[in-house]
Amino acid sequence: MLAFFSPLLSEGGSLLGLAISAFVSSTLLPGASEVLLLWLVEQGESRLLVLLAIASVANTAGGFLTYWMGRWAEKGFERLRHRPPPSNATIDYVRRWGYPVLLLSWLPIVGDGLCLAAGWLQLRWLPSLVFIFIGKALRYCLLVYAIEIIK
Repeated sequence: MLAFFSPLLSEGGSLLGLAISAFVSSTLLPGASEVLLLWLVEQGESRLLVLLAIASVANTAGGFLTYWMGRWAEKGFERLRHRPPPSNATIDYVRRWGYPVLLLSWLPIVGDGLCLAAGWLQLRWLPSLVFIFIGKALRYCLLVYAIEIIK
């Protein structure tokens, strides 16, 4: 049984696990990418910048998937009557603050709604992607930095 899990415990496996965890954590599914990232940092599994890059890119990919789901759902809403649009409050918030509000896309539950609303409102994809990435990358960087200070 241990032989089955040994590839996941290798550096390549742990990086893949981090990427999957970060991606899933950025959707409505539960995940714990922060815990896994901090554990890998503590274990010295890989260089810090590699870990931060993988977590940030994968988490951004999950948020961007939610953005595209909102974009697609808005266009096909007549066919998706069983799926409600993002809340009016979330849409109003994104309308008011625009792209910079996507810096908060890392927030649990709220961040998913912001990404969905950005897609729903047809915000341009490139600035949306950039702000989502910056917000998510800053969160991971600040988390690792805070843990390093505590040590």
